[in-house]
Amino acid sequence: MSVVYLGLGSNLGDRRSNIYRAVELIADSVGTVVRMSSLYDTEPWGFSSDNMFVNAAVCVETRLTPREVLVATQTIERRMGRIEKSVGGQYHDRVIDIDILMYDDLHIDTPDLHIPHPLMHERDFVMRPLNEILNV
Repeated sequence: MSVVYLGLGSNLGDRRSNIYRAVELIADSVGTVVRMSSLYDTEPWGFSSDNMFVNAAVCVETRLTPREVLVATQTIERRMGRIEKSVGGQYHDRVIDIDILMYDDLHIDTPDLHIPHPLMHERDFVMRPLNEILNV
């Protein structure tokens, strides 16, 4: 089994329910959710929006490869209504965003998959929930 840490965010609709629904879908398609952080209300990062975010992090034990986790999380995003991904630093409001933060001790740098997440240390909305479940 591998251990993957995922960051979740939502700023459209019932944001808290969106996070909890995403966690359910992660448990169904990625693996066993062994820890979940508290929910954090945060300001949008990298773009302007009137909609506050709710962010969280989860620790998941999985048999999936990093690429399979990516496909599964992107499928969950689409299933929950996300129609476009942020590309090239262009961010927007979203029902759900799921980022792979870390996967075991792997370092992957491909055009569509970067592990560990390259900007996580710059983002308090990622590091606060992640540190909460890392230090358990």
